[in-house]
Amino acid sequence: MQGTILIIGLIVLAITFSVPCGYARQYFPKFSIMWWILIHLPIPLIVWLRIKAGLNWHYIPITLFSSVAGQLLGAFIYRRRKQDGETP
Repeated sequence: MQGTILIIGLIVLAITFSVPCGYARQYFPKFSIMWWILIHLPIPLIVWLRIKAGLNWHYIPITLFSSVAGQLLGAFIYRRRKQDGETP
């Protein structure tokens, strides 16, 4: 049970850390330096949290998928707000 809570917590944190990066990434041209930095910025933190939680390498795909989901969610929020005229 405790392992399940750790995994769910790590998934939520991976998404939470990736959403702002996905949102900010939309301001920069695709494949620019800042674009690449924002894609990879949450990864060391997620890896550190996974190691501190005592989860082995088998959980890397889950955390990677969660990070990608957060990036896509942040980009979706940016585009939706831009479409509604709420961003500068």
